[in-house]
Amino acid sequence: MSHPFEGLPTTPTAEELVDKAFSRASRAGGAKDGNEAQQSMLMTASNIASDNMENVVTAWPTIDDLDPFYVELADAVVGEAYPADDDPGIDALKQHLSEISWAADKVVEIRQEYESRVARGDIDTARKLRKQAFARIADVVEEVEDDLAAISTAHNALKDIPDIRPNEPAIVVAGYPNVGKSSFVNRVTRADNEIASYPFTTTQIRVGHFEDQRIRYQLVDTPGLLDRPPEDRNEIESQAVSALEHLADAVLVFIDPSGECGYPLADQLELRNAIEARFDVPVLTIANKSDLSTDVEADHYMSVTEDDNVDGVLQAAIDAVDYELELPFDE
Repeated sequence: MSHPFEGLPTTPTAEELVDKAFSRASRAGGAKDGNEAQQSMLMTASNIASDNMENVVTAWPTIDDLDPFYVELADAVVGEAYPADDDPGIDALKQHLSEISWAADKVVEIRQEYESRVARGDIDTARKLRKQAFARIADVVEEVEDDLAAISTAHNALKDIPDIRPNEPAIVVAGYPNVGKSSFVNRVTRADNEIASYPFTTTQIRVGHFEDQRIRYQLVDTPGLLDRPPEDRNEIESQAVSALEHLADAVLVFIDPSGECGYPLADQLELRNAIEARFDVPVLTIANKSDLSTDVEADHYMSVTEDDNVDGVLQAAIDAVDYELELPFDE
């Protein structure tokens, strides 16, 4: 299972759509004579334009049916993609899709308005009416030119979001830089860790996986989001943290009591307190680099470099998640 925005088709521009509709119509008309040729051209141009626009709309998942994690994350990503919109984010995306759907329906209405008139008129009248219909179809498509461009922008931003699975238990790893988060993730997860970037920042997200008792866990490291005080995050990054609130089943906040990481212990604990206040799941304080110092109150102490109590911390995270595998009922 991949994320819901993967595999979306490329969104055509208004110009591409008009060119495609009319070139196909010209070929269709060339195979027939008289009024029948004009009718065929009208039908082909209408179908190509309306079907392609409707396909743009129906290819997108129904936003309201998505997991809240993806709704929040998409809202943040699209908000960055549409900074000039009055109401950027998911609402803007919905509005753009709605406008394109309207245009698809309008093109069908134009065809229905003209098809019987084209069929009844003499050849010159039929040709004139067909040209009128073409001009109106082109106007409708061009009216949603900006909407098509906006959908293309959103698609490009969302197609590369990290593949995180809300239906699988997730342990989020937080803490200031250089406290040992990445080393821990690399140590306890498989070698196929995925590293991707959030589309709206240079921030990366690292997702590792491990299994315990036939349950697949995600270990999510979020450098650039949960590694500094909340007031230092911009609005889009704060919204990404909101997405993580929906995802996390437990949070491990790494602390370096030795201060070797370069950040005062007081600042590290303040970040821990902010995370505890925000996340409504178990938040465990993990004092890493215990070979250098244990001079802090923590839930667990370990040293990744010395391989001391790493498995114990992982087990504590599993216990905090307390996930039960759903098994089919016995017959």
